[in-house]
Amino acid sequence: MGRKRSTKPTSFDIAYRAGVSQPTVSRALRGSKSVSLATRQRIEEIARELNYSVDKNASSLRSQRSNTIALLFFEDPTPDGANINPFFLAMLGAITRASANRGLDLLISFQKMEDDWHVRYQDSHRADGLILLGYGDYTLYTKRLRQLVASDTHFVRWGSVGEDNIGTTVGSDNFGAGRQAGEHLIALDRKRIAFLGQADEHYPEFAERYRGLCAVLSEAACSVDRALQVNALSSEDDGRKAVEKLLASGTPFDAIFAASDLIAIGAVQALTAAGKRVPEDIAVMGFDNIPAASMTSPPLTTLMQDLKAGGDLLVEALLAQIEDRPAPNQTIPARLVVRKSTAG
Repeated sequence: MGRKRSTKPTSFDIAYRAGVSQPTVSRALRGSKSVSLATRQRIEEIARELNYSVDKNASSLRSQRSNTIALLFFEDPTPDGANINPFFLAMLGAITRASANRGLDLLISFQKMEDDWHVRYQDSHRADGLILLGYGDYTLYTKRLRQLVASDTHFVRWGSVGEDNIGTTVGSDNFGAGRQAGEHLIALDRKRIAFLGQADEHYPEFAERYRGLCAVLSEAACSVDRALQVNALSSEDDGRKAVEKLLASGTPFDAIFAASDLIAIGAVQALTAAGKRVPEDIAVMGFDNIPAASMTSPPLTTLMQDLKAGGDLLVEALLAQIEDRPAPNQTIPARLVVRKSTAG
């Protein structure tokens, strides 16, 4: 008996009806920005009319791609190993949505800095490329980034965007955010602004936020007192300890710009314990706009990073590398969110 011919629609059927090539259909259904929005929408509409679904196995065999990307997450461990910075959890969600919108599967894995990332993922064909989120000490991180470049690994990272970047980087305008923080506090007649965060080559995002603050202070003829910069990493405990150190030093200050919301929340706790009123005595603001920022007492003024744009740009930059298209660095503005911790 002869085999009954399949009536299942193919990408060639869509191409014929749309008046485009079959490769254009494939790119459009992957969400590639190399296909115009109008053409993508027309192809997607025809695909829905035909009840067409992508055969991922066949597509992968043709392209030698897995249609999977890996999100590798790095963070300094907490004492109990349980806590994760809420900002990173929100970014995980943004990247997951951006991948799904492009028809990509996403592997998510916590990694140690010493692991061989490219061997475990791209070289073993488990993923077509890597998104790197979090890194701890940047001076240790750069060695591994150079190894990824040397092995021709497709990767993009979230972090500080600068001229010395290794590979493609997407990140917030940290210098501009620091300027916004300074302008906001100076407009409230705060002149002695402390910065809580490790502002050096080990943590370049914090350093850029501090540089932006210092630039505004100098322009406003306010003192840039190095004694008002206290090292702190992203934890409430570090924020508490930094404020305790500031108060013990006797150096006068009337405002705090913390490099993260977690640091700022710890700072508010320490100020309250010391009998200081926020914002009447000391104005406090943070960075990230994590969910807890709106629930502190008082609610925390902060700078919000555009996570949706960040997730989209990270995934698109990685796809560009995989498809041999240009993948330049991208910088995203941060937005000031004013609450009662500065403007009570």
